[in-house]
Amino acid sequence: MDYGRLTLEELKQGYRYDKEKDTYICNYCEQHFEVGQIFSIENSFYVAEHAVSKHIKAIHRGNLSQLLASETKYNTLTQNQKELLSLFASGASDKEMAKKLGVTEATIRRQRFTFREKAKQAKLYLAVYEQVFEAKPTTDNAIIPIHNSAIYVDDRYLITEQEKQHILETSFYSLEPLVLKAFSPKEKKKVVILTKIAEQFKKGKRYSEKEVNQILMPIFEDYMTIRRYLIMYGFMERTRDGSKYWLTE
Repeated sequence: MDYGRLTLEELKQGYRYDKEKDTYICNYCEQHFEVGQIFSIENSFYVAEHAVSKHIKAIHRGNLSQLLASETKYNTLTQNQKELLSLFASGASDKEMAKKLGVTEATIRRQRFTFREKAKQAKLYLAVYEQVFEAKPTTDNAIIPIHNSAIYVDDRYLITEQEKQHILETSFYSLEPLVLKAFSPKEKKKVVILTKIAEQFKKGKRYSEKEVNQILMPIFEDYMTIRRYLIMYGFMERTRDGSKYWLTE
């Protein structure tokens, strides 16, 4: 899941609405719930918006559990904090929580206060950030988003929109169909090239190694190198035996 592209409301809901397709989409498995259809979940029937909410609860154990368990670099919560937040969400009393965790009720209250203060800080930061960066049209100097499962997060990702366009124009013979000239040893170029190639795969779909090769071979002769770097840079994952590949969420 690309947290950077979701709104706060979409993160809290666990799904988003695609206006063009008139469809609700689960953030976690990309399942679509088209408006106008009726969906059966656990022997009951729901319209699209209610169905996607029920789906997240039934299939993904609820939105909060998914957010807390997410392995994204943006999830900086400690295991202890995750457990506390789960307990707060459960409605357990301070006394029950203190007993379960082996701490005092005063400790539980302090933790609640700390979470509240951090939330206030986050709100202020978000308000400032949006005023500075999102209230204005995107410029050539804007830094492109880092994909959610990036493994090496360093200066190689400090790429402006202008740089990205230049790399695309000079690295590929053609963008449609996608045909790569050469796989550059320069890190910034690798990021842009791999990002573009990763777009040729569908989210939520599992590919055999043969299917991956069939997609990559027309793009670049040394398709095995591209396949390896898609894994190395966190664009794709695979099973240990290499039998299945998929885009990281």
